[in-house]
Amino acid sequence: MKKLKLLFPIVALLLVTSCISVRVVADYDQEADFKSYKTFAFYKTGIDQAEISDLDKKRILRSIENEMIAKGFVKSENPDLLVNIMTKANKRVDLNNNWGWGGFGGWGWGWNPWIWGGGMQTVRTRIEGVLYIDLIDTKQKELVWQGRGAGNLLNTSNIEKKEARIQEFVKEIMKEYPPMAESQ
Repeated sequence: MKKLKLLFPIVALLLVTSCISVRVVADYDQEADFKSYKTFAFYKTGIDQAEISDLDKKRILRSIENEMIAKGFVKSENPDLLVNIMTKANKRVDLNNNWGWGGFGGWGWGWNPWIWGGGMQTVRTRIEGVLYIDLIDTKQKELVWQGRGAGNLLNTSNIEKKEARIQEFVKEIMKEYPPMAESQ
């Protein structure tokens, strides 16, 4: 019974960690004064180069704008920060080796009590999307923060699901801004 009580939290932890759907990494300029940034605008030239549909660009930009405003930023014609995006799509192939389970063989001449199944491979192909969000200091004309989110893309025509997935990507990436100083 004690072992079962221990097993449940371990299984629950594995389930929760396996459901993380957007993996995020952020990098930043340690010399930048992030408290001084109050306004933002989108970097149209860079955004136009992103190789996604105009509708998906709108969805991403709308989500970023909502997150920036929620963090206290104001959209401006003369911004402290320019926001740029870049996207990538990578085809991923997952190969899993699964070994058959043992079983009880049977009775008779040459009886072997255990029979082992053969190995089986499963191959799964999926598209992983990567979204980069860059924040550029307009005075210095330098990148001061970059967030990157990677996760599976939904292959769906359901607009609500697509919108929710984009919002999830942006929200998870923007959780990393402003950067917290690492403790020494």
